[in-house]
Amino acid sequence: MASIVITPMTFEPVYEQDAEIVERKGTGHPDTICDYLAENLSRQLCRWYLKEFGAVMHHNVDKALLVGGVAKADFGGGEVIEPIEIYLVGRAILEKDGKRLEAHELVVESAKDWIRKNLRNLDPENHVRIYTKIKPGSKDLVELFERFQKKGEVPLANDTSFGVGFAPLDQLERAVLEAERFLNSENIKEEHPEIGEDIKVMGVRIKDRLRLTVALAFVGKYIKSIDEYFSKKEEIHRKLKEYISGIIGKEVELFINTADSREEGSVYITVTGTSAEQGDDGQVGRGNRVNGLITPYRPMSLEAAAGKNPISHIGKIYNTVANLIAQRVVREIEEIEESYCYIVSQIGKPINEPQVLDVKVRSKKGIHLLKEPIEKIVKEELERMPTTWEGFLKGIYTVA
Repeated sequence: MASIVITPMTFEPVYEQDAEIVERKGTGHPDTICDYLAENLSRQLCRWYLKEFGAVMHHNVDKALLVGGVAKADFGGGEVIEPIEIYLVGRAILEKDGKRLEAHELVVESAKDWIRKNLRNLDPENHVRIYTKIKPGSKDLVELFERFQKKGEVPLANDTSFGVGFAPLDQLERAVLEAERFLNSENIKEEHPEIGEDIKVMGVRIKDRLRLTVALAFVGKYIKSIDEYFSKKEEIHRKLKEYISGIIGKEVELFINTADSREEGSVYITVTGTSAEQGDDGQVGRGNRVNGLITPYRPMSLEAAAGKNPISHIGKIYNTVANLIAQRVVREIEEIEESYCYIVSQIGKPINEPQVLDVKVRSKKGIHLLKEPIEKIVKEELERMPTTWEGFLKGIYTVA
């Protein structure tokens, strides 16, 4: 059984410290593209395995590299001169019971399908080249994966690793997350098709002042001139500032594309809406954590969750479940203001029997009065853990 530890937070809250930094790399950022492509591939593999074998087989397709292309962006258009190269790499069972998976075909179609749905101005046929290297997994890890399947038991952890989570998001974290979501929403794209998907938001709080710096890749074909560029940027600035200030209930300082220079005629425009078209590269695991943010003032894992198998890979499961536990603790126990959760596994042991599960909470109420309801939530989530993979397959849980 898991060792459950529940302790009070004895340190100053992040949101009361003098400074804080939060970052989000949006949908079209090269690193985030890699995360989503790896995760989408894992999802497609899971569906193929379920269809052919009735169960998800061992796989980890969590290595992806994007090599930026060469493009010439201009007002009214531009062109991609050399395509973006994407390499999807990993381990997977490709043959079993006389049935063989054509991995290259699945990888290419999976990637192109995601690009079509999420990057409106990037043509997967002409702007991208997709390469794949999917090979069989190591014998010991495949056997470990199959061991529990044969017995119909709880999956066994395929790594000794840890996951962390926290709740709730503070003002700055919400502002950063909502800013990118707003700019990449369908509604704003209908009003402003010139907004590309490559959006990075850096949030800084100094005492009670919140400042957001946004890097936004404009799409040149929707803008006729540099004057129109600055006019559209000003309009987007106004709408975003109004939206974020309304969401968090206070004024926010906002800056968009601060390297722009009207005098030099230098502005951030692209052909495709992503910096990947012109020399900016990407890689799985270099961007957002599973809660969609990069939060150096909070507990974080360096684990790359995207593309890992959702059945037994702790680096994926524990980071997600740690966030679920922290969220439930804050939401369901009125007296608790804040919660952190840490979980660590041991390879070969059932995934819902971690070595330790540590929940830290901030509350004015004594910790001894809160242990029972917290333990109840923890035990419920541990019991549900063997079915967490279904949430990944349905796209309920994010990895970036």
